[in-house]
Amino acid sequence: MNVFKMATRNVVRNRRRTAITVAAMAFALCVELLYSGLIPGYLRAMEEDITQFEIGDVQVLAPGYLDSPSIYTRIEDPAALLARIDQLGIPATPRLLGGGLAAAGEYSAGVAFRGVDVARDRKVTRVQDRVAHGKWLDPTEPAGVVVGKRLARTLSVKPGAELLLLSQATDGSTANGLYTVRGVLANIADATDRATVYMTEGAFRELMVMPQGAHQLVIKRAGNATLEETGAAISAAAPDLDVKTWKELMPIIAQMLDSVHGMIYIMYFIIYVAVGILILNAMLMAVFERIKEFGVLKAIGAGPLRVMSLILIECALQAAMAVALGFAAALPGMWYLSKHGIDFGAMGGMDAMGIAMRKIWYGVYSPESVAGPVIMLLFMVGLASLYPALKAAWISPIRAMRHR
Repeated sequence: MNVFKMATRNVVRNRRRTAITVAAMAFALCVELLYSGLIPGYLRAMEEDITQFEIGDVQVLAPGYLDSPSIYTRIEDPAALLARIDQLGIPATPRLLGGGLAAAGEYSAGVAFRGVDVARDRKVTRVQDRVAHGKWLDPTEPAGVVVGKRLARTLSVKPGAELLLLSQATDGSTANGLYTVRGVLANIADATDRATVYMTEGAFRELMVMPQGAHQLVIKRAGNATLEETGAAISAAAPDLDVKTWKELMPIIAQMLDSVHGMIYIMYFIIYVAVGILILNAMLMAVFERIKEFGVLKAIGAGPLRVMSLILIECALQAAMAVALGFAAALPGMWYLSKHGIDFGAMGGMDAMGIAMRKIWYGVYSPESVAGPVIMLLFMVGLASLYPALKAAWISPIRAMRHR
C-alpha cells in the first residue's frame, strides 16, 4: 500500500476543504512573513537614530559626570585618549557640553550648547545629514550655529537670523556672543529638537573660556564589532574614566527594544493558534467522514502507524502547498517594504520614547526572520494534526465498518 499516493489522492479528493485549509495557512504565513520584517526594521531604525544621531554606540565621560553634570567635570586630556582610540581603528569624536540662554528678537529660551569637532563628528554621527533648512557647521565660519527644530520655532528664527547666546564661562565671567543661524535640524529627539544649539568646538571654547578638556567622547562601532566588544576595548583604553554603552545610558529604551522581540513570537502564537484550530477541525471532519475507510484499511492489515502516517502526510502536503502559496503572496510585499517602506506622512517625526519616528518605515528581511514564521507554522500544523491522526490510528475496525 503506497501511503504517499493515498494521501495525495485524499487531499485532491475534497478540493473545497483542502482549498480552505491551505488558503488559511497561506494567508497566516503571508501576514507573518511581512510582519517578521517590519518589526526588526523598526527596531533597527530606532537603534540607528539613538546611536547615529544622538548618543553614539559608546560614550566616555569623566567620573561623576553622569551623576552631576557640570561644565567643570571633564576629561582633561582628550587628545591623548583619542590617539589611543584611533590606534584601535574605532571612530571617536569629542563633545563639549554647556547650557545657557538663547535670545532672538522678543523671544528667549533655555538651551543646551554642544561643541563639536566637525571633521571627527562626521565620521561618528549623522547629525549633519538631518539639517532640514540651511547648512551644517563649518569650521571656517565659527560664528555659525545650528539649532533644533522646535527651538527654531520657539525663537522664530531661520537660517540667516541672528542669535544671542548668554551663559557663565568657566572663569566666572559672563559668556555672551552674537551668532548666525546656519541651519535648522529636522526631528531627531525631543531634547535635541527643543533646546539644542550646535556650534564648532572652537566657538564653544571661546564662548565658555574652556581652552582644554572635553565632557564626553562619542564612539562608533567599527566594522562588525559588537557593542560589548567595542565597550570592552574602550574601557581598556580609558581605565580611569566612565565608559558606558548606549544601552547603559538609556536602559528603558534598551529594555523596550529587547521586549519587542518577544512580542513577535507572541504574535506568531496568536495567529497560528487560530490556524491550528482550523486545521484540527478540518482534519477531524476528514477522519469522521472516512471512518469506514479507515476500518477497511485496518481490516486488511494496515497497522496504527500506517494509518497515522496517512493523516500526517495529508497535513504535510497541505502545509507544503501553503508554504509555497504564502511565499508567492508575500514576496512582492517583502520586496516593496524593503525598498520603499511604509510612508507615515504627517506622523513622521512624532516622538516614541523621546526619539523621533522616521517618516518611512522599512522592512528588514533575513533568513532568520523568514525561517521563524515557517517553522512556527509547521510546528502548529504538526501539533494540530496529531490528535486526528491518533484517533484514526486507534479506531476499531469492527466499529468503524458499522459506523453510519
